[in-house]
Amino acid sequence: MLPVDLPKTSDLATLMGARDDASVSIYLTSSPVPADHERIRLALRNAVGDAAKELAEAGVSDAVAGSTLAPIRELDGDQEFWRHQGRSLAILAAAGEVRTYRLANRVSDSVHVGDRYDLGTLLRARTFPHGGYVLGLAEQDVHLWALTADSRAHEVSLDLPSDLQSVLGHAENHGQADRGRARGDLGDRPERERFARAVQDAVLPHLQDELPLILAAGPEFDPAYRAINTHPTLLEERIDVHPGSLDVDSVDERARGILDATYARQLEEWREHFGTARSNGRATSKLKEVAIAATMGQVDDLHFDMDDHTEGTIDDLGAITTAERPGPRTYALVDEIAARVLNTGGTVHAVRNADLIDGSPVAALLRAPREAVGLD
Repeated sequence: MLPVDLPKTSDLATLMGARDDASVSIYLTSSPVPADHERIRLALRNAVGDAAKELAEAGVSDAVAGSTLAPIRELDGDQEFWRHQGRSLAILAAAGEVRTYRLANRVSDSVHVGDRYDLGTLLRARTFPHGGYVLGLAEQDVHLWALTADSRAHEVSLDLPSDLQSVLGHAENHGQADRGRARGDLGDRPERERFARAVQDAVLPHLQDELPLILAAGPEFDPAYRAINTHPTLLEERIDVHPGSLDVDSVDERARGILDATYARQLEEWREHFGTARSNGRATSKLKEVAIAATMGQVDDLHFDMDDHTEGTIDDLGAITTAERPGPRTYALVDEIAARVLNTGGTVHAVRNADLIDGSPVAALLRAPREAVGLD
């Protein structure tokens, strides 16, 4: 299993609102292979050195800088921390506390020091839609696979009940006899749904709400799982083969076909909805307007360019000032807009620029007409 842990959307919004003049954000390419870890540790030491220099240049005292960097340095000798790694590593530190996240996608090594965390990479990993899960569901074959935009499918280890198959049994004599085989090959509908619920209890802790789930289940278990499902993005499309016949390569190929078709359909529906909303004065793709609307809490849904890193500042009224070069007081403008949308209960989606409108890095659906937001 490739270890991955990302902040929930609510936690991400909290992190985006955190402010400390000595906030350090480090992103490193990592590896699940133990032989690579010494190289990654060296990269971490170098990153800490770079962060120390940037903190000094920003005027942070030695005492504060030392307090900020100490918990990062301690990671170097933490054997348990290095025991399980993903493809990338995010480290956030401020005020003597450190948070770490293992990512499935590959990132560019970077160090950022400023008055807030640089959360663009985490935000994109959390909201970019090209990823999901496949749940193989059969009596003797229960498997969960995960895949991301830039990593092939891998199986996730599930903590299934040891007596899972017995759920499909049926007591004949009102509980007086030993549990026997269910009526029918795979039990009655209530037994199948109990089986599916036990599987879901083991699966849900591994799922991100925003990422779709695809079933690979036969006609006995597909309706049973859908009847009890609570994952918000279970797809109607399914892989119509017995999960026992699937390997990692076939899961990856079949799942990506479904995910690509689903994403294309959703994108087309969003484009149509955006066009209608804009004609009615309830949407905009102008960066300056979106910044104002986000600041006022009037953006219901934001799509933003995951590759746009233009830096600057946005004031309390939403006015943008673009920076000639990045600095400790600047940040990625689209990230800050996304943070303001999240903090006011909106939804955000990281997408490719080609999927947006008019070549703009943002497109927003508004909660009120333009004139009410003050955009006219």
